[in-house]
Amino acid sequence: MPLFRSLRPAQWSKNVFVLAPATFAGSLLDRGTLEASAIAFLAFCAAASAVYLFNDLRDREQDRRHPRKRLRPVASGALGATPAAATGVALAAAGLIAAWTLNRETALLVGLYLLANLLYSLWLKEIVIVDVMVLASGYVIRVVVGATAVGVTVSAWLLLCTVFLSLFLGFSKRRHELVLLPDDAGEQRAVLDHYSPTFLDQMMNVVTASTLLSYALYTTADETVMRFGDYGLVWTVPFVLFGIFRYLYLIHKADNPKQRNPTELLLYDVPFLVNVGLYTLAVFLIVYLPGPAQ
Repeated sequence: MPLFRSLRPAQWSKNVFVLAPATFAGSLLDRGTLEASAIAFLAFCAAASAVYLFNDLRDREQDRRHPRKRLRPVASGALGATPAAATGVALAAAGLIAAWTLNRETALLVGLYLLANLLYSLWLKEIVIVDVMVLASGYVIRVVVGATAVGVTVSAWLLLCTVFLSLFLGFSKRRHELVLLPDDAGEQRAVLDHYSPTFLDQMMNVVTASTLLSYALYTTADETVMRFGDYGLVWTVPFVLFGIFRYLYLIHKADNPKQRNPTELLLYDVPFLVNVGLYTLAVFLIVYLPGPAQ
């Protein structure tokens, strides 16, 4: 169905960031917390899909000259501009209303996410580096929304980890766009004229190291040890290492990296998915099974 495809359901996986605060606070299995987290997750699914529809409408002429984006429903004409716009407005409103049912702060943050993406589409995506930072802010807002929705505090180290990880994903996205359109990337996205694979690889190296370091420091921080009673979360670091290394491998060594963007690649990579499953299991065993000091 063209409309459903335009909502980018595969991209809803990004909204698991909303669940991180409650998960690491050890309260995700509480009924009230689980319900609030689910509402926040759904609110972001609606808001994100509204953003995708707006971007498709605004960029449909450029997308028609893109080897893959030309197949999107709006660009191809399978979905008309009027129903796409109406659905986008309805989804944005639904996301805000759902967030408001939780509390005012959560609704304001979802509104901030929508505003940031509007400014990105209209202006900020043309400013080198700032464009990636705005993309990264969406992940950070997701984490903060997850915290405000259930009334928990996010560790500073965990928040920093999110910042660096989201920058890593953003620079990876720009690198993929350059690889896909080596000769006329700037015609599709003007800011790409200011990037090069070498520069993006350097930026990815910086934020990769920062991501791993901040997560490792989170697992050994005094507040983390006090909350869980031991250094158990340290055992999850290898899963994070493998996940990032596997992602880098897919970007640089995949047989046909032009088939999907980096985020979509992860959804079809069995080793990565197995690693995510093992990481999730390890976190739940460490956080939710009582230890000697709990």
